[in-house]
Amino acid sequence: MNVLLVGLGRWGEKHARALREIGATVWAADVSPERRQWAIAHGVEPAHAVEDYRSVLDRVEAVDVVTPADSHLAIAETCLGAGKPCFVEKPLTLTAAEGRQLVATARETGRVVQVGHIFRFHPVTAVLEEALAAGRIGAVRYATGRFSGFKRPRMDVGVFQTDGIHYADLFRHLLRRDPTAVSAFQRDFLGRGLDDFSVTIVHYDDVPVIIEANYFVPGTHRECVIVGEGGSLVADYGTSTVTLYSGEHRRAGGGWEAVDTGKEALPTSGGEPLRLELEAFLDACAGRGPVPVTAADGLLAVEVSEAATRSARLGRIITLAELRQPRSSSTMPETKSTPKTT
Repeated sequence: MNVLLVGLGRWGEKHARALREIGATVWAADVSPERRQWAIAHGVEPAHAVEDYRSVLDRVEAVDVVTPADSHLAIAETCLGAGKPCFVEKPLTLTAAEGRQLVATARETGRVVQVGHIFRFHPVTAVLEEALAAGRIGAVRYATGRFSGFKRPRMDVGVFQTDGIHYADLFRHLLRRDPTAVSAFQRDFLGRGLDDFSVTIVHYDDVPVIIEANYFVPGTHRECVIVGEGGSLVADYGTSTVTLYSGEHRRAGGGWEAVDTGKEALPTSGGEPLRLELEAFLDACAGRGPVPVTAADGLLAVEVSEAATRSARLGRIITLAELRQPRSSSTMPETKSTPKTT
């Protein structure tokens, strides 16, 4: 399949490599001549490296969009209008309003739109799904997720929308529940007008999930903990490890005791998540399988992010139902506000 990769930044480079490895013929579009030369040096035919993605839409069967979030809507709508299925990296769009527009366009054109929520394809996720389905820890009480590390900030979206959003989608997938409300605390220590430190509680009905994201903590942290009535699952996406801790609290006379019944390392195995999700996209384009992460899925994650921004601004919990209510034209758009610093 001829696949047009739009955007050759750091993550776009990884897409180019993965597409080649799964057998796609890669075309590349980037406004930077240096980036196009990089693509040619890494196997893209010179005639397949272009400045304007629109100039070759009639030459390809699918499009992979790996550009800043504020360009996703325009690029994806143009490609869908040309009859091309699209893979769109997360976040689906910059705002929820744009996301709803793109969902409507996907529905109207009938073309595949898959969103790049890569944690769904990680071997750790498969192990967590299996353990939860088997009732290994009983009913889930709450969960935590941490996506942090000392790195260069993105300039198009805040840290929750680029990193914390992974867990917003992941826990919806694992818990099989939609998010219903969000409460968040955010700070803009670097003065970019975007959050660079975020602690967010996302409620999936009666199960709260605490998500931490920031650019400051040394190291690389991609962990989550799922706490149930009969134990906990502790997962590290960086090391691909999952540990099941069994135990419960029992009444003892007039008090309680914590009964630890052991732990078990759950084996993980599987292919590279990026390759797996791009393979799933090409399968969906060819009619060989369903779209695993739809535009509607991506929209829900963007809505959680937008609710987090509004919650941090207003200092109160925001329900997803409230977020979706039409707002008066006189109301200033809260998604563009600058988080306060201390």
